[in-house]
Amino acid sequence: MDMDQLLTRRRALIAGAAVLGAAGATGTARVLTAEQAGNATRPPPAGPRARAALTSSAHPLLSMAGDGRPRSRPLRPPVRREPLLHVPGRGRTMVLTFDDGPDPRYTPSILKTLREYDVPAMFFVCGKMAAAARNLLAEMADDGHVVGNHTWTHPLLTELRRPRIRSEIERTCDVIEDAYGARPQWFRAPYGAWNRSVFQIGADLGMEPVAWTVDSLDWTTPGTGAVVRRVEHGAAPGVIVLSHDAGGDRSQTVRALRDYLPRLLDRGYRFTVPRRRYA
Repeated sequence: MDMDQLLTRRRALIAGAAVLGAAGATGTARVLTAEQAGNATRPPPAGPRARAALTSSAHPLLSMAGDGRPRSRPLRPPVRREPLLHVPGRGRTMVLTFDDGPDPRYTPSILKTLREYDVPAMFFVCGKMAAAARNLLAEMADDGHVVGNHTWTHPLLTELRRPRIRSEIERTCDVIEDAYGARPQWFRAPYGAWNRSVFQIGADLGMEPVAWTVDSLDWTTPGTGAVVRRVEHGAAPGVIVLSHDAGGDRSQTVRALRDYLPRLLDRGYRFTVPRRRYA
């Protein structure tokens, strides 16, 4: 598929995802926890390798926050009808997400900027990309980021039969577990295209569906300034920001993150990742 076709398909499908109702998000929120607005420090690390370094004295707090190595498995999610569109919580808390990677050309720079400002993020990775850059998933784990599933080859899932959908998602789960250190608990459908089969298979594999509130439109390569303006204009409590660290030239995404991240922090915004409750 050439770039013009990809952009046309993305525009058509993302429009559908953007108008999803909040009812599904409200239901999904029941399995989430959020940081307390008055807490001025970054939440405990999310990645499996980072969690392993935490001391046992932190365990009571981690149990409440949904961090740390769980004593039991996460609650099996129900089959949703809509994906999570925002993260509940108090205060100016946002979630940064990056899709389609990891890409050795751009992902390391994004990780470096996040590390500089001590900010956690979610990376929805494609299995084919992850298999070729396992070291970057290990780095995400070490830095406390959350890695989610974005299928193996980034297909339009609503046009596939159930066995192919399951293969696309399950193969990516296996690669993430091997490279990141834990199976993914979150799933994002390519192009924001969902149907009942996609929701069912994702839940079957133990994952909650996640969409986004603010699309940076970085995939259209509109210029660094345009990406910065979209993210800053869309900033609000609980929003999930969509950006990309692969799938094309993402140098604008890298530069934009360097611009808007410190400015949003100066405006009092804080960044978190969603947490699943445990049984």
